[in-house]
Parts: sequence; structure tokens; C-alpha cells
Amino acid sequence: MNENNESTIQKPNHSGFSSRTTAKESLGGRNLSGEVAIVTGGYSGLGLEITRVLAEAGATVIVPARRIEQAQEATSSIPRVELEKLDLIDPNSIDAFAKKFLKTNRPLHILVNGAGIMANPLNREARGYESQFATNHLGHFQLTARLWKALVQAKGARVVSVSSRGHRICGVDFNDPNFINRDYHKWQAYGQSKTANALFAVELDKRGKKFNVRAFSAHPGTIVTNLSRNLTDEEMRSMGALDEHGNRALVEYDEEFKSITEGAATIVWCAANNQLDGKGGVYCENVDIAKAVSAENPEPSGVRPWAVNTEYAELLWRLSERLVRIKFLD
Repeated sequence: MNENNESTIQKPNHSGFSSRTTAKESLGGRNLSGEVAIVTGGYSGLGLEITRVLAEAGATVIVPARRIEQAQEATSSIPRVELEKLDLIDPNSIDAFAKKFLKTNRPLHILVNGAGIMANPLNREARGYESQFATNHLGHFQLTARLWKALVQAKGARVVSVSSRGHRICGVDFNDPNFINRDYHKWQAYGQSKTANALFAVELDKRGKKFNVRAFSAHPGTIVTNLSRNLTDEEMRSMGALDEHGNRALVEYDEEFKSITEGAATIVWCAANNQLDGKGGVYCENVDIAKAVSAENPEPSGVRPWAVNTEYAELLWRLSERLVRIKFLD
């Protein structure tokens, strides 16, 4: 398999934005009145900022939540927010959420697959699948499949998968994605899931563009949120995210280290900015399309070949269909 089979459209768009652009600015003045969005993870951290910006621009935002009371408290001051129960690691919960939404007969213009977990100890869900792969990728694959009718109905929808520079760690192990026959390593599992997010966007866009559904993956940057709850203080210090008082906070801000509103910007840009009309299947960072770089590239920026390889993207699609027992867009 040729690992250099990269997406030919993975080139910067020269958007005019930067690492300091805020989520509101990244909309480019777009009015979202009348549009409907679903934002998984939309009641904390980056997701809450995405919910706020989309809703304040006029969209109705459905926020799926495992903890409804916490979500109610977090979103109480944001207009046009609807809360629904969803647990991404439970396939029955995903189906129930999607079925309830489809019964409303509303189109779905924006789907942000943003909820996730990071670097946690080995845990398996009910089917035996490793939890980071199951939550970060498989749950969103199933959710997107179940909501497909509403995405097509929008006659111009976008699906954004929140990836990470963690994709640099490794690609997807197609022979053993759930760590059955290899030792578990929390960062390998995380890197695999973030590569999967990027590959999902590649294949979804290829299959969806004839229905006017475009897909993107986005790296938000390094932001201190509850996502880091499984990391030790030493790990946080090594990342530059522990201050002199031992608090979990960024020591400095630069192209990679961002505030929450800056971190949400690339995701919002992918979800709604008109600069991406007619485009899709690309990995984005710093409010632009990222450049494709080699596997050996020492720079932290850019997307590695295994995360935009079209053969790998199709392999992941077939693997995902088999694992969640869904035929999607065949």
C-alpha cells in the first residue's frame, strides 16, 4: 500500500486568519439563522464555545449529553440550545438519539463530532472495543450514519470531525485496532483514534459530496480543558500546561497553545465559513487547510501521510462498518 497516496487538495487556503483568531471571528460574519447544528461535547470546553458561537449566529444547536443536568447549567445562558440524552460509547443510545432527531423532520446543516476522551487507562465497552477508538471514532461514525437522511435533507451540510496533532503518534492498526493482540499504550490508542477522525473525513467527503455533504477534520490546538483529566502533573508540565503554582494552565500562548475561544476557531471555520464552499476531505489547523508533510517532518504542524491516505480511509470505512454492523452509503 502506498503511504504517499495523499489527498491532492491538502493545501493551505490562505484564509487570512491565524492562530489568534477567535471562534466568532472565524465565522466570517456568516448568519446562521434557520440552520440546525448538532455539537457532540457541546456543553464543556471547546464544545461549549462552539455551541455558543453557532447559536449566537442564529443556529438552533442540539447538544447531546450524558449528563443532562451539567449540560443545562452550562448552556442556560445560550439561546436556541436543545439538550438530548446521548452516550457515544453505547450504540443503543446513539440509535435512540438519532431516531428522536429524525422524527422532527428537520434538516441537519452542521454536525460537529467533537466529544472525546484522551489517554485514559485501558477500558473496553460492552462489545469489547477499546474505549478511545470506540468513543472518538466509532461512536461518531455510527451517529453520522444514523443522521445521514437529515444531512442530505439540508441540501448543503458539513460534518466536522475534531482530530488532533496527536495523529502524528501513529496511524490506525487495521489488524488490531482494539489492542487484543498487542500491549495497550494510552497514547498509541489516542493517536490511532485521532488519525481515524481525519481518515473518516477523507472518505465521508468522497462519498458525500454528490449529496452536497462535505466533511472536514480539524486540529484545535493545545488547550487546557477537562480532556486532560487522565494526565499526570508531570505529563502536563512536559506539555507546558502546568504553571509555577502547580495549576493546570498554559504557561504561554503561541501558534499551538491557545485559549478556548481560539481553539474553537478552526472547528467553527470548518463548520460554517463560506471560504470552504466547494471544498472538503481536508485536515485543518490554525483556521486554514493544513499543509501535507512527510512522515519524517520534524515540525509539529501539518498533516502526516497516514491521516490523508485515501486507501487507508477506505479501509477504515470498511472496518468501521463491520465493527458497528452498519452499511453506510453503499
